Amino acid sequence: MHIDLPQNVNFIIDRLYEHGFEAYAVGGCVRDSLLGRKPQDWDITTSAKPDQVKTIFNHTIDTGIQHGTVTVMLDHVGYEVTTYRIDGEYEDARHPKEVTFTSNLKLDLERRDFTINAMAYNHKSGIVDEFDGIGDLNKHIIKCVGCAHDRFSEDALRMFRAVRFAAQLGFEIDKETQDAIKELAPTMAKVSAERIQVELVKLLTSDHPEMMRNLYELGLTKVFMPEFDVMMQTPQNNKHHMYSVGEHTIRTLMNVRADKVLRLTMLLHDVAKPVCITTDEEGQDHFKKHPAVGADMTKQILRRLKFDNKTIDCCCRLVKEHDDRPQITPKNVRRAMSRIGAGLFPMLFEVKRADMLGQSLYKRKEKMAYIDEFERVYNEILSDDQCVSKKDMKINGRDLIDLGMEPGQKLGEILDKLYEMVLDDPELNDHEKLIEHANKIISTLI
Repeated sequence: MHIDLPQNVNFIIDRLYEHGFEAYAVGGCVRDSLLGRKPQDWDITTSAKPDQVKTIFNHTIDTGIQHGTVTVMLDHVGYEVTTYRIDGEYEDARHPKEVTFTSNLKLDLERRDFTINAMAYNHKSGIVDEFDGIGDLNKHIIKCVGCAHDRFSEDALRMFRAVRFAAQLGFEIDKETQDAIKELAPTMAKVSAERIQVELVKLLTSDHPEMMRNLYELGLTKVFMPEFDVMMQTPQNNKHHMYSVGEHTIRTLMNVRADKVLRLTMLLHDVAKPVCITTDEEGQDHFKKHPAVGADMTKQILRRLKFDNKTIDCCCRLVKEHDDRPQITPKNVRRAMSRIGAGLFPMLFEVKRADMLGQSLYKRKEKMAYIDEFERVYNEILSDDQCVSKKDMKINGRDLIDLGMEPGQKLGEILDKLYEMVLDDPELNDHEKLIEHANKIISTLI
């Protein structure tokens, strides 16, 4: 079985062999190559010690030398070269207390998480597959190397990674591996929010975001996002719905583009429904104010998972506005664009459509027609370059000062009144017309 390694990877392997050491491409790059996927990174494992690697290559960086990793720089690209090692006892469900270097490749592969990630390759020896990773690739199975309980005890994040790999590759998780996850799920509380965030985004933006359900069933969301468990357990007895809040959420994830902000928004757009639920005399559930409450909860959850402020702000605004249904008139749409921000609307329309496709069939055609008309009017306003932001008004504070106004609160109030007029009638966004209206307003203050 042949893999075409990049020229620089072959160069590193050959150089190490020339100096009497073994070297192989290892891990995810081998897995992806066998699957016909383009590897994102090329990792190399070698029998050479870190100081020996540094001697052989001209430009190296000590990226993780305490664990045997040196980055070799070639043509401004870094390649991680790690010494074969045996991990010692894990004390924090992430880091081994110590590592021992070894000259035995098999011992190095034994410490890796899953069989499909425990294969090595070079053009001299071909594939080294001690744990039937190729067999599991062919069977589309995620399976731990050796004892699943041991692998997850070493690094609790591997439990999330098992589900994430299954989502990215469209694989199943083998039963022993699943059983170990269910048993050890609470230990993921030891994992940092930053590491969980990375895995969550990779899963959500994969081809199978519905595997959020697996995270729930295996007990993992209970640790890092208990709000999702409550969503899965909250029914929606309402003619607009046919699924629980959680199942509706999963279906919306499947119906929106694989973009980080969009998928996070769909994950959390109904997060407040369980806390806002009321049931009327006819047994119908209602969820009043859940978008606004949901925006606040979204901010708390995304901050807890250490997301950046830009992502948090965008998701919160989309969650808050996802259920907004103004009567479609140019005036109403302009006001919505002013309030929400015109640039967010393309994503908001995607959110609305995904939300609708996760509901029951009740009035689906009418709902789709409404969104289509909303978008049509929005695009018309954009194409006509109508003013939907104060910064696009043809008058500003300096103009009012030139008319004799003093800087201060009154000046701001006059600009606000003029902006309201422009939102109602975009034809008024003309410098001379606005000056005329400003003079009239000022004259009433004298």
